[in-house]
Amino acid sequence: MAWRRHGSGRREPRRERRRRTVRLLRAQGRYGPEFREVLPALSYLVLTVCLTVAGAASAYRAVGADAPLAGLGCLALVVVIAVRHRRPLTRRRLGYYTAEEIADLDASGLALAVARMLRRDGWHVTAPPGERVRPRVRAARRGRGQRLEVVFRPVAEPLPDEDAPARGTGPGPPLHLVVHRGTFSARDVLWARRQGGTRLMDGALLHRWAHGTPLHHLIDIS
Repeated sequence: MAWRRHGSGRREPRRERRRRTVRLLRAQGRYGPEFREVLPALSYLVLTVCLTVAGAASAYRAVGADAPLAGLGCLALVVVIAVRHRRPLTRRRLGYYTAEEIADLDASGLALAVARMLRRDGWHVTAPPGERVRPRVRAARRGRGQRLEVVFRPVAEPLPDEDAPARGTGPGPPLHLVVHRGTFSARDVLWARRQGGTRLMDGALLHRWAHGTPLHHLIDIS
C-alpha cells in the first residue's frame, strides 16, 4: 500500500488520502453528480428494459413471428426521436446545455438558458425582459406557493445603483437566486447570509443544473 507523509511526519494511506480528496471536491461542487441524483434515471432504464422484455414475450405468444419485426420498428422510432432530441438546438430548447455552451452565452442568453432550465424542472417562468445588461428571470411553482427571482452578476454583492429585488403580490417575498459563472468569494457568501432569502449558484452548480440535475437537488429552495 502506498503511503505519504502527512502533518508532523505521519504517513497517510492512499485510501485515506483519496477519501479526503473526494470530500474536498464534493465541498467545491466539482466531484460530479451523486448516486442519488442518477438513481432515478438508472431506475427508469432498468424498468424500461424489464417492460420491453416482458412485452416482447407476451407479443410473441399472442402474435407469433411478426412480433419481433413490430418491436424492431418501435425501437427504430424511439431511436430516431432520441437522436432528434440530442441535437444541440432541440436539446437547448428542452433546457439542457453543455459547460462550453454556458460559457459562450452573453447576459441575455444566460437568462434565456436559465428560463428554459426552470421550465424543465416544472416552474412557470415569466419571460425575461429585453434588458441585455442585467436581466432578471421570475418563476413560480404552481400548487407549492414557491416564487423565485433569478439575477445574474459578475459578483454577488449588489451595485450601489441596483434596485432591490422585486416583491410580488403573493404570500411572502420570492427567493432571490444569484447566478454567477465563476466562484463566489467568502465575502459574497457572508453577504448572502445577511440578506436572508438569498441563494448563490456558482459555475460548478450551474454546469450540473444545465446538465440535467434538478434545481432543488443543488439549492435549498424551501
